[in-house]
Amino acid sequence: MFIEIDNDVHCLRVPADKPDKKSEIVTAEEEAAGKEPEEEAYIVCRQCRQAITLPAERMAMQGAHQHTFANPHGIVFEIGCFKNVTGCGYAGAATDEFSWFAGYSWRICFCSMCLTHLGWLFSSNAGDAFHALILDRIIDPGK
Repeated sequence: MFIEIDNDVHCLRVPADKPDKKSEIVTAEEEAAGKEPEEEAYIVCRQCRQAITLPAERMAMQGAHQHTFANPHGIVFEIGCFKNVTGCGYAGAATDEFSWFAGYSWRICFCSMCLTHLGWLFSSNAGDAFHALILDRIIDPGK
């Protein structure tokens, strides 16, 4: 997928097909079973399995962790809010146009390993920031 932001063209990868969720759950469970009990399993990119964040980074915005929003093109996204992430890159300058969260501007967030569009980084003028990750593009071992 190519997007233009402030006259710069960015190429992001959008998964073409949704893999079989049952096999992914088994894989995530198998991976979690091999970890030490005190080690928390990472939430990973569904496409390449790069570590993205930890379940402990979940947070609520506007009273909930999970939200469903549509962009101006009518594409619906189910997102989860997370305080901190790793393994992500960002495209474009922050904008407050069509922001789903009042008082926050956003930038596109993508997996730095495979370039899959994972969601958005939202930031406020007060210095608060969080990530809104597209839930069907990540694997959460706790779900």
